[in-house]
Amino acid sequence: MTVSVCWLRRDLRLYDNPALCAAAAAGDEVLVLFVLDDRLRRPAGAVRLAYLYRCLRELDERLSARLCVRVGDPARVVPEVARAVDATQVHIGADHGPYGRRRDAAVRQALTSEGRELVATGSPYAVAPGRLHTAAGTPFRVFTPFYRAWTAHGWRAPIAEPAGVRWATLTGAAIPADPDLGDVRLPPAGESAARARLDDFLGGPLAGYAKRRDIPDGDTTSRLSPALKYGCLHPRTVLAALADVADGGADPAAGDAEKFRSELAWREFYADVLAANPDSARADLTDALAAMSYEPPGRTFEAWKWGETGFPIVDAGMRQLLAEGWLPNRVRMIEASFVCKDLHVHWTHGARWFLERLVDGDLASNHHGWQWTAGTGTDAAPYFRVFNPVAQGRTYDPDGTYVRRWIPQLRDVPKTKVHEPWTLPAGPPAGYPAPIVDHAAERRDALARYEAARAARS
Repeated sequence: MTVSVCWLRRDLRLYDNPALCAAAAAGDEVLVLFVLDDRLRRPAGAVRLAYLYRCLRELDERLSARLCVRVGDPARVVPEVARAVDATQVHIGADHGPYGRRRDAAVRQALTSEGRELVATGSPYAVAPGRLHTAAGTPFRVFTPFYRAWTAHGWRAPIAEPAGVRWATLTGAAIPADPDLGDVRLPPAGESAARARLDDFLGGPLAGYAKRRDIPDGDTTSRLSPALKYGCLHPRTVLAALADVADGGADPAAGDAEKFRSELAWREFYADVLAANPDSARADLTDALAAMSYEPPGRTFEAWKWGETGFPIVDAGMRQLLAEGWLPNRVRMIEASFVCKDLHVHWTHGARWFLERLVDGDLASNHHGWQWTAGTGTDAAPYFRVFNPVAQGRTYDPDGTYVRRWIPQLRDVPKTKVHEPWTLPAGPPAGYPAPIVDHAAERRDALARYEAARAARS
């Protein structure tokens, strides 16, 4: 009786799991392993850990309580587990992140020294990072040509859950209890919940998605990002279901399915950029703003973190983040612009706060999303894009519904004033702060800093 190990990381599902299918084909029994790695747990906030633990519990239930959970350094733990079940192969989905590649190289070396093999099959992406290149043979830095290449390349169809698998057992650690979340409300976790959410989205908010996705209040987006983060769904499963909906004529705006597909491609684009430029996880992708002057995060940055800036759309977003561990993409861009261009704080500080607080906190998407707004990343024309919080609020929350939902002090403010309550005759309502900065002045300052940085570079 041979046993193969399937070491799961960002693929916490049974359906459409190439690594799991490879493990099932390679052995009479499969031991499904998850390693709680403190190198990944330490920077994760409570919401992400709680969601992960809930995903693991759901997976363990689907495996009839045979998920083996271990704690420690994978370079030690994975060979230890392989020895315990006498497995000659450990199967994984490839990890293209900076730490993941280093970790897997160490595990591969440790296994090889014992005559065992680390086998990578598939990845968390429809098109694995590093597979697409420009005509010059270089990695992409611009989304539109990447999207064309990504679409032209295509992806394989989803594969079924392996049938008739004998799940091996091995003593492991208990899945930790959820950390204290206070009043934070997280979405349902696990593969079944993810599939249900996908069905709900395709049958509901997808219609009108192209026009409504930037409206922060209401059910206008897929909210699949937490499930994609931990691989409760594979993106090609989503893409296949999306194609079925579009082919069936259920997309009344014709562009809704295409727009959502492009949003999935942004996730893959940022993963590709990070894989080609691992240092961009901690530093600017480009040197265009190498001479830029920044302010250290201080009092105003702290006010931003807790939703106390005096700009309603900014504060509503941060309060939603604190309450749900999630934000719609339009609001994420508003927040990033405020930090980088109103407070003049380097993007890394805001990105780290988001990564701590987001349930879908993904290094590539989060950090490169921030860089896109900051002007240090993949966007070719960042210099004059400074989001006006009042204009953004009026455009995407014209009735103030979103703002009133998250800021009780503004619930009685009329919509003509809800995005600039400091203009009320008596000033902002009691309990809500006046603006911590003058946006018009900070916009001029931001543009001056940009011009100085460009001049210094040239």
